[in-house]
Amino acid sequence: QVQLVESGGGLLQAGGSLGLSCAASGGSSAMGWFRQPPGKEREFVAAIGSDGSTVYVRSVKGRFTISRDIAKNTVYLQMNSLKPEDTAVYYCAAGTVLADLPTDYDYWGQGTQVTVSS
Repeated sequence: QVQLVESGGGLLQAGGSLGLSCAASGGSSAMGWFRQPPGKEREFVAAIGSDGSTVYVRSVKGRFTISRDIAKNTVYLQMNSLKPEDTAVYYCAAGTVLADLPTDYDYWGQGTQVTVSS
């Protein structure tokens, strides 16, 4: 079983930048980032496949960048121009295929809090 550990969350003001990292205990074909705002369901943020293909939710495209280091079993999410609506617990996930649904992923991290103030 793959274990995932997120890091890099924190508190910052709108317009700032923050980088998240997720270290996995083993390799996965696809890795993604999801977030769960207070009182809401988990929502897709970004994902990256084994070939480097990426997909983003429209609300973060152009601001967030997902990348991975396959050799290190690590996925990153660079978040720029952060907005208050980006406030959420961010989770990384690992699975077999590039997808945007939580049910398509097999393993999940504990999550890291990102809070953006206005």
